[in-house]
Amino acid sequence: MKSPARPSFKARLRAFLRPPRTLSVTKTGRTYLVVTFGVGLGALNTGNNLLYLLLGLLLSMVVVSGVLSERCLRDLTVRRVGADAAFAREPFAYRWAVSRKAGHGFALTFSEDLSPLTGTGKLGHLPAGKEHIVRADLAAPHRGPVSLSGVRVTTTWPLGLFAKTRVFSLEGMLLVYPRRGYACKEPGPAEKGPRGEAGSPRHLDGTGDVAGLRELAANEDARRIHWLKSAAAGRLLKVEREREERRVWKLALETGLTGDALERRCEEVAAQAHQLLDAGHEVGLQLPERTLRPAAGASQERRILQALAWEGFEDAGAGADSREAA
Repeated sequence: MKSPARPSFKARLRAFLRPPRTLSVTKTGRTYLVVTFGVGLGALNTGNNLLYLLLGLLLSMVVVSGVLSERCLRDLTVRRVGADAAFAREPFAYRWAVSRKAGHGFALTFSEDLSPLTGTGKLGHLPAGKEHIVRADLAAPHRGPVSLSGVRVTTTWPLGLFAKTRVFSLEGMLLVYPRRGYACKEPGPAEKGPRGEAGSPRHLDGTGDVAGLRELAANEDARRIHWLKSAAAGRLLKVEREREERRVWKLALETGLTGDALERRCEEVAAQAHQLLDAGHEVGLQLPERTLRPAAGASQERRILQALAWEGFEDAGAGADSREAA
């Protein structure tokens, strides 16, 4: 098992030198500062006490905004929940868990810091003593492992004049699968027929063509009842369907592919595997350096997607589950 890829020296140095809080002015804040500056110039030129009072009020609101926004970001605890599955160049659901010890948080925005992932999650109100799950629709520009260095939390509370940001250092890694699409090529002929017990092509209880009707037995699935025929016969009749023959395919990823050619081939293989596995067949994968044995089901599709996502990024390191050879 290899460790996940660490951020570059430049990224780590930038994170080390970054202040604990960063502040940026919003569009509303720029207008507010221009008005404040104008009031200040008017007060200096005219010596009007009312303008001095107004200037003091405007400046005090800036101070109040800074104090309250700092209270929103203090005492926060953030952890990654992650994504069930992330596919390149399409939105996927991503989650963070956030809580605070005391007080309340308002107008919080969450995003991944120093990463190619785009998208943000928003939380309007965060009370104390309860963990909340923040959901965001993120997008990744390409497949492969993405190094995560921290979670960025931003608030514009209370007046929307400034956006104060705090970054929580949380190292991690997100594996992005190839983009989902359509396969332009056929997967080719199957290697062989069903393995193990050799069943008849008309073996029943499958999902193929209708083979006949029979009376529903005890504890059988009621979803297969043919209600029209049952009403005519006066008893519950079950539809029997042929079980389609399971076949075995072994897909291959050619050696020597790089760049866009590798990306496109990974997408094609992922689409072919999804079609075959969805039809109930067994699918294996031949990679330049290892082989996945044929198997069926959703777990096999996830193993194939993980193997394709790591292809070309082996030096970045991989987890035990995604690098396990069948």
